[in-house]
Amino acid sequence: MMDRNVILGLLIPLIGTSAGSACVFFMRKELSTKLQQALSGFAAGVMVAASIWSLLIPAMEQSGHMGNWAFMPAFIGFWIGVVVLLVLDNIIPHLHVNSDECEGPECNLARTTMMVLAVVLHNIPEGMAIGAVYAGYVTGSAAITAGGALALSLGIAIQNFPEGAIISMPLFAAGKTKAKSFLDGALSGAVEPIAAILTILAAGFVVPVMPYLLSLAAGAMMYVVVEELIPEMTEGEHSHIGVLLFSAGFTLMMALDVALG
Repeated sequence: MMDRNVILGLLIPLIGTSAGSACVFFMRKELSTKLQQALSGFAAGVMVAASIWSLLIPAMEQSGHMGNWAFMPAFIGFWIGVVVLLVLDNIIPHLHVNSDECEGPECNLARTTMMVLAVVLHNIPEGMAIGAVYAGYVTGSAAITAGGALALSLGIAIQNFPEGAIISMPLFAAGKTKAKSFLDGALSGAVEPIAAILTILAAGFVVPVMPYLLSLAAGAMMYVVVEELIPEMTEGEHSHIGVLLFSAGFTLMMALDVALG
Protein backbone atom coordinates (compact mmCIF):
# COMPACT_ATOMS: atom_id res chain seq x y z
CA MET A 1 0.00 0.00 0.00
CA MET A 2 1.49 3.34 -1.03
CA ASP A 3 1.52 6.17 1.50
CA ARG A 4 0.42 9.75 0.87
CA ASN A 5 3.93 10.96 0.05
CA VAL A 6 4.25 8.43 -2.74
CA ILE A 7 0.78 9.06 -4.18
CA LEU A 8 1.36 12.83 -4.14
CA GLY A 9 4.79 12.40 -5.70
CA LEU A 10 3.34 10.34 -8.56
CA LEU A 11 0.58 12.88 -9.25
CA ILE A 12 2.63 16.11 -9.11
CA PRO A 13 4.10 15.70 -12.64
CA LEU A 14 0.62 15.05 -14.07
CA ILE A 15 -0.60 18.23 -12.40
CA GLY A 16 2.25 20.10 -14.08
CA THR A 17 1.29 18.75 -17.52
CA SER A 18 -2.39 19.58 -16.97
CA ALA A 19 -1.59 23.12 -15.83
CA GLY A 20 0.55 23.68 -18.91
CA SER A 21 -2.15 22.29 -21.18
CA ALA A 22 -4.59 24.80 -19.68
CA CYS A 23 -2.59 27.57 -21.35
CA VAL A 24 -4.69 26.88 -24.44
CA PHE A 25 -7.58 28.66 -22.70
CA PHE A 26 -5.56 31.84 -22.14
CA MET A 27 -3.20 32.12 -25.12
CA ARG A 28 -4.57 33.02 -28.54
CA LYS A 29 -1.53 32.54 -30.74
CA GLU A 30 0.74 29.63 -31.54
CA LEU A 31 3.98 29.34 -29.61
CA SER A 32 6.79 31.26 -31.28
CA THR A 33 9.91 29.43 -32.43
CA LYS A 34 12.05 31.14 -29.79
CA LEU A 35 9.62 30.23 -27.04
CA GLN A 36 9.62 26.61 -28.17
CA GLN A 37 13.44 26.67 -28.22
CA ALA A 38 13.43 28.04 -24.68
CA LEU A 39 10.93 25.49 -23.38
CA SER A 40 12.72 22.55 -25.01
CA GLY A 41 16.06 23.75 -23.65
CA PHE A 42 14.64 24.09 -20.15
CA ALA A 43 13.10 20.60 -20.27
CA ALA A 44 16.41 19.16 -21.52
CA GLY A 45 18.34 20.80 -18.68
CA VAL A 46 15.98 19.43 -16.03
CA MET A 47 16.12 15.92 -17.49
CA VAL A 48 19.93 15.84 -17.74
CA ALA A 49 20.35 17.03 -14.14
CA ALA A 50 17.72 14.57 -12.92
CA SER A 51 19.47 11.74 -14.75
CA ILE A 52 22.72 12.54 -12.95
CA TRP A 53 21.75 13.56 -9.41
CA SER A 54 18.49 11.66 -8.92
CA LEU A 55 19.28 8.46 -10.84
CA LEU A 56 22.88 7.67 -11.82
CA ILE A 57 24.61 8.83 -8.63
CA PRO A 58 22.17 6.93 -6.34
CA ALA A 59 22.56 3.86 -8.58
CA MET A 60 26.35 3.91 -8.18
CA GLU A 61 26.13 4.66 -4.45
CA GLN A 62 23.92 1.61 -3.97
CA SER A 63 26.53 -0.47 -5.81
CA GLY A 64 29.37 0.81 -3.63
CA HIS A 65 30.05 -2.69 -2.30
CA MET A 66 31.38 -3.56 -5.77
CA GLY A 67 34.37 -1.29 -5.28
CA ASN A 68 35.94 -0.13 -8.54
CA TRP A 69 33.17 -1.91 -10.44
CA ALA A 70 30.40 0.12 -8.77
CA PHE A 71 29.72 1.80 -12.10
CA MET A 72 28.78 -1.46 -13.83
CA PRO A 73 25.05 -1.70 -12.87
CA ALA A 74 24.62 1.96 -13.85
CA PHE A 75 26.49 1.35 -17.10
CA ILE A 76 24.36 -1.68 -18.00
CA GLY A 77 21.08 -0.12 -16.89
CA PHE A 78 21.80 3.09 -18.81
CA TRP A 79 22.29 1.18 -22.06
CA ILE A 80 19.17 -0.90 -21.46
CA GLY A 81 17.23 2.35 -21.11
CA VAL A 82 18.66 3.67 -24.38
CA VAL A 83 17.78 0.45 -26.22
CA VAL A 84 14.24 0.38 -24.76
CA LEU A 85 13.55 3.92 -26.00
CA LEU A 86 15.16 3.15 -29.35
CA VAL A 87 12.79 0.22 -29.79
CA LEU A 88 9.73 2.23 -28.71
CA ASP A 89 10.80 5.06 -31.01
CA ASN A 90 10.71 2.64 -33.94
CA ILE A 91 7.48 0.77 -33.15
CA ILE A 92 5.24 3.67 -32.07
CA PRO A 93 4.13 6.01 -34.88
CA HIS A 94 4.59 9.60 -33.75
CA LEU A 95 5.11 13.11 -35.04
CA HIS A 96 7.12 15.82 -33.33
CA VAL A 97 5.97 19.42 -33.19
CA ASN A 98 7.04 21.45 -36.27
CA SER A 99 7.79 18.24 -38.19
CA ASP A 100 5.95 16.92 -41.25
CA GLU A 101 7.63 13.51 -41.30
CA CYS A 102 6.14 10.68 -39.25
CA GLU A 103 8.58 8.56 -37.26
CA GLY A 104 8.11 4.86 -36.58
CA PRO A 105 6.01 2.50 -38.74
CA GLU A 106 3.80 3.88 -41.49
CA CYS A 107 0.20 4.45 -40.45
CA ASN A 108 -2.93 6.39 -41.28
CA LEU A 109 -3.33 8.08 -37.92
CA ALA A 110 -4.31 11.73 -37.78
CA ARG A 111 -1.52 14.27 -37.43
CA THR A 112 -2.83 15.41 -34.04
CA THR A 113 -2.93 11.81 -32.76
CA MET A 114 0.70 11.25 -33.73
CA MET A 115 1.69 14.51 -32.00
CA VAL A 116 0.11 13.25 -28.78
CA LEU A 117 1.88 9.89 -29.19
CA ALA A 118 5.20 11.74 -29.48
CA VAL A 119 4.61 13.35 -26.08
CA VAL A 120 3.46 10.03 -24.60
CA LEU A 121 6.71 8.44 -25.82
CA HIS A 122 8.63 11.34 -24.25
CA ASN A 123 6.80 10.92 -20.92
CA ILE A 124 7.42 7.19 -20.49
CA PRO A 125 11.04 7.57 -19.26
CA GLU A 126 10.00 10.41 -16.95
CA GLY A 127 7.40 8.14 -15.36
CA MET A 128 9.98 5.37 -15.07
CA ALA A 129 12.38 7.78 -13.38
CA ILE A 130 9.82 8.88 -10.81
CA GLY A 131 8.79 5.28 -10.19
CA ALA A 132 12.39 4.13 -9.75
CA VAL A 133 13.17 6.90 -7.27
CA TYR A 134 10.02 6.32 -5.22
CA ALA A 135 10.69 2.58 -5.32
CA GLY A 136 14.08 3.31 -3.80
CA TYR A 137 12.42 5.45 -1.15
CA VAL A 138 9.71 2.87 -0.33
CA THR A 139 12.07 -0.10 -0.15
CA GLY A 140 14.84 1.86 1.57
CA SER A 141 17.31 0.15 -0.74
CA ALA A 142 18.79 3.16 -2.50
CA ALA A 143 19.34 5.70 0.29
CA ILE A 144 16.73 7.96 -1.31
CA THR A 145 14.86 10.28 1.06
CA ALA A 146 11.30 11.52 0.75
CA GLY A 147 12.76 14.96 0.00
CA GLY A 148 14.99 13.61 -2.75
CA ALA A 149 12.07 11.80 -4.38
CA LEU A 150 9.91 14.93 -4.08
CA ALA A 151 12.67 17.00 -5.70
CA LEU A 152 12.52 14.80 -8.81
CA SER A 153 8.71 15.00 -8.94
CA LEU A 154 8.81 18.79 -8.65
CA GLY A 155 11.54 19.10 -11.26
CA ILE A 156 9.62 16.92 -13.73
CA ALA A 157 6.40 18.83 -12.99
CA ILE A 158 8.09 22.17 -13.65
CA GLN A 159 9.37 21.03 -17.04
CA ASN A 160 6.02 19.34 -17.76
CA PHE A 161 4.27 22.71 -17.56
CA PRO A 162 5.77 24.05 -20.80
CA GLU A 163 5.43 20.60 -22.37
CA GLY A 164 1.69 20.72 -21.74
CA ALA A 165 1.52 24.04 -23.57
CA ILE A 166 3.69 22.74 -26.40
CA ILE A 167 1.20 19.94 -27.11
CA SER A 168 -2.15 21.68 -26.45
CA MET A 169 -1.42 24.86 -28.43
CA PRO A 170 -0.52 23.10 -31.73
CA LEU A 171 -3.54 20.81 -31.33
CA PHE A 172 -5.78 23.87 -31.07
CA ALA A 173 -4.03 25.45 -34.07
CA ALA A 174 -4.63 22.21 -36.00
CA GLY A 175 -8.38 22.58 -35.59
CA LYS A 176 -9.33 20.92 -32.32
CA THR A 177 -11.47 22.79 -29.79
CA LYS A 178 -9.75 24.33 -26.76
CA ALA A 179 -11.42 21.81 -24.45
CA LYS A 180 -10.33 18.84 -26.58
CA SER A 181 -6.81 20.25 -26.95
CA PHE A 182 -6.55 20.66 -23.18
CA LEU A 183 -7.86 17.16 -22.54
CA ASP A 184 -5.45 15.55 -25.02
CA GLY A 185 -2.55 17.53 -23.56
CA ALA A 186 -3.43 16.55 -20.01
CA LEU A 187 -4.01 12.89 -20.88
CA SER A 188 -0.61 12.72 -22.61
CA GLY A 189 0.86 13.13 -19.13
CA ALA A 190 -1.22 10.29 -17.65
CA VAL A 191 1.38 7.80 -18.89
CA GLU A 192 3.83 9.11 -16.26
CA PRO A 193 2.02 7.88 -13.10
CA ILE A 194 1.17 4.62 -14.92
CA ALA A 195 4.83 4.01 -15.84
CA ALA A 196 5.84 5.04 -12.32
CA ILE A 197 3.48 2.56 -10.65
CA LEU A 198 4.65 -0.28 -12.91
CA THR A 199 8.28 0.53 -12.05
CA ILE A 200 7.52 0.56 -8.31
CA LEU A 201 5.79 -2.82 -8.60
CA ALA A 202 8.75 -4.26 -10.52
CA ALA A 203 11.18 -3.01 -7.88
CA GLY A 204 9.03 -4.47 -5.11
CA PHE A 205 9.46 -7.95 -6.57
CA VAL A 206 13.18 -7.72 -7.25
CA VAL A 207 14.87 -5.20 -4.92
CA PRO A 208 18.45 -6.05 -6.04
CA VAL A 209 17.69 -4.63 -9.50
CA MET A 210 17.21 -1.12 -8.08
CA PRO A 211 20.53 0.26 -9.45
CA TYR A 212 19.56 -1.07 -12.87
CA LEU A 213 16.09 0.49 -12.71
CA LEU A 214 17.47 3.88 -11.68
CA SER A 215 20.05 3.94 -14.45
CA LEU A 216 17.62 2.46 -16.99
CA ALA A 217 15.38 5.48 -16.41
CA ALA A 218 18.42 7.75 -16.79
CA GLY A 219 19.36 6.17 -20.11
CA ALA A 220 15.79 6.49 -21.39
CA MET A 221 15.64 10.16 -20.42
CA MET A 222 18.99 10.93 -22.01
CA TYR A 223 17.78 9.28 -25.21
CA VAL A 224 14.83 11.69 -25.29
CA VAL A 225 17.08 14.68 -24.58
CA VAL A 226 19.53 13.93 -27.39
CA GLU A 227 17.06 12.55 -29.93
CA GLU A 228 14.27 15.09 -29.44
CA LEU A 229 14.88 18.05 -27.15
CA ILE A 230 18.34 19.20 -28.27
CA PRO A 231 17.29 19.31 -31.95
CA GLU A 232 14.16 21.27 -30.96
CA MET A 233 16.10 23.79 -28.87
CA THR A 234 18.42 24.53 -31.82
CA GLU A 235 15.73 24.48 -34.51
CA GLY A 236 15.12 27.53 -36.72
CA GLU A 237 17.04 30.80 -36.59
CA HIS A 238 20.20 30.66 -34.50
CA SER A 239 19.62 31.75 -30.92
CA HIS A 240 21.29 31.30 -27.52
CA ILE A 241 17.93 31.08 -25.74
CA GLY A 242 17.85 27.27 -25.79
CA VAL A 243 21.30 26.97 -24.20
CA LEU A 244 20.52 29.58 -21.55
CA LEU A 245 17.26 27.86 -20.59
CA PHE A 246 19.01 24.47 -20.64
CA SER A 247 21.43 25.89 -18.07
CA ALA A 248 18.54 27.31 -16.03
CA GLY A 249 16.73 23.97 -16.01
CA PHE A 250 19.91 22.05 -15.18
CA THR A 251 20.85 24.26 -12.22
CA LEU A 252 17.26 24.37 -10.92
CA MET A 253 16.98 20.58 -10.86
CA MET A 254 20.45 20.27 -9.33
CA ALA A 255 19.51 22.75 -6.59
CA LEU A 256 16.20 21.02 -5.88
CA ASP A 257 17.84 17.61 -5.55
CA VAL A 258 20.60 18.80 -3.22
CA ALA A 259 18.37 21.11 -1.15
CA LEU A 260 15.52 18.65 -0.66
CA GLY A 261 17.55 15.43 -0.76
